[in-house]
Amino acid sequence: MITQLPHQIRVLIVDDDAVDRMALQRVLKKSKLNVQVEEAVDAESALTTIDQSDFDCFLIDYNLPGDDGLALTRNVRGQGIQVPLIVLTGQGDEQTAVELMKAGASDYLPKSKLSAETISRVVRSAMRVYLAESIVEKTNCDLREKNLLLEHQNRELEQQRQQIYKQNLQLQEVSRLKSEFLATMSHELRTPLNAIIGFSQILISRSKDTLSDAQLNMVTRILANGRNLLELINDILSFSKIEAGRLDLHPVELDLAELVTETTEELRSLSDQKALTLEVAVDLANPTVTNDATRLRQVLVNLLSNAIKFTDKGTVCVQVKARGAAIVMSISDTGCGISPQEQQYIFDPFHQVDQRATRQHPGTGLGLAITYSLVKMMNGDIIVSSEEAVGTTFSIEIPRTVVVQPTPSELPKG
Repeated sequence: MITQLPHQIRVLIVDDDAVDRMALQRVLKKSKLNVQVEEAVDAESALTTIDQSDFDCFLIDYNLPGDDGLALTRNVRGQGIQVPLIVLTGQGDEQTAVELMKAGASDYLPKSKLSAETISRVVRSAMRVYLAESIVEKTNCDLREKNLLLEHQNRELEQQRQQIYKQNLQLQEVSRLKSEFLATMSHELRTPLNAIIGFSQILISRSKDTLSDAQLNMVTRILANGRNLLELINDILSFSKIEAGRLDLHPVELDLAELVTETTEELRSLSDQKALTLEVAVDLANPTVTNDATRLRQVLVNLLSNAIKFTDKGTVCVQVKARGAAIVMSISDTGCGISPQEQQYIFDPFHQVDQRATRQHPGTGLGLAITYSLVKMMNGDIIVSSEEAVGTTFSIEIPRTVVVQPTPSELPKG
């Protein structure tokens, strides 16, 4: 550690003998130390001088009138003054030296050995030790302050972490309760809505004998709106179950080619209404897969109905093929397409590409979010490729055999 001595050293000489004080000053001058000297003749005047000025070093005679050098040393150190303090004595022994060092003296020097070389060495050594200790103490003080600051910051971070953890638990509970509420309400709404749809279908089937054309038109509109409302409620119900963790897959062996073909045919009437070409291409040497038929059909219906909804002319195509141990299903259309900016949000719940109040395509914005969640539950992946005014393709890759991971309550015990 490099310690640089002050350019000028302020020294206080405490000695009741004027001759000894003069001799000490001569030795200091010969030592080539750049010193500024002040003098005191006893302990009392020394303490007064110390209170009035700052010094870099004390040279104290052991034999002083009143309080001796040992008492003065203890007094100076008792005030917290730590600058080098060297005691000079005309005669002394090792016991005296030990007592002085215990009291806080930096060094002990017999006057008989006093010389320019000796005083220079002792003063320089004492001051270097003092400066080094000061640097160490300052460093330790800085470290203590930093440690206290870090401890304070750590306590604050821990409090914030605990607060965030509690808030997350509260948010999770609120989300769960919200999802359960939506699931319950959706279920309760479906019961009367199914009755409305059923009675509407009965009225339409008997329209020849009982309803006029105007009445038939009204009942048909009731049926159409009831079906639309049921579809929206089913979406909310499915999404709520997914969020609440209450939707489970029930994989069984099924004929994927048959499921895809039947599902597409069920939606053909929608494409016929818009004069769209609806194509199906299944290329599977082995069409048997293990999956949840209901949820797989829900994925196809969501993607196909979206493709038809956003396509005004051209073609909607469903393609199915094998890729190793996986199955790839692609639903392509020649519709309006999706901008690159919108593509990053299309799987978000309630997000719709057309957000205007007067949008042409109604819906909850849950279809793609549900589809994404279902595909992930099947350990699969879904990607979108789209170009505005050209068309969109959704590609799903799922394992041929979907394995449902058991919940913790279903795991074997022991």
